[in-house]
Amino acid sequence: MDKIPFWEKYTLSIDEAAAYFRIGRDKLYKLVNENPDADFVLWNGTRAQIKRKKFENYIDKLNVL
Repeated sequence: MDKIPFWEKYTLSIDEAAAYFRIGRDKLYKLVNENPDADFVLWNGTRAQIKRKKFENYIDKLNVL
């Protein structure tokens, strides 16, 4: 089975999101833990997944991360 490129995935793991957005894993975990109900977070049990397009929209509105 072929791997789906990051830019085509709907959700990304924390590690994938860190690589794709060039944001540290610790920073992403902090964002998720501080905003567990954010629209860019999808919970798969206790594992957070980042909704790629929604997170792109979220960071587009920020000046500092």
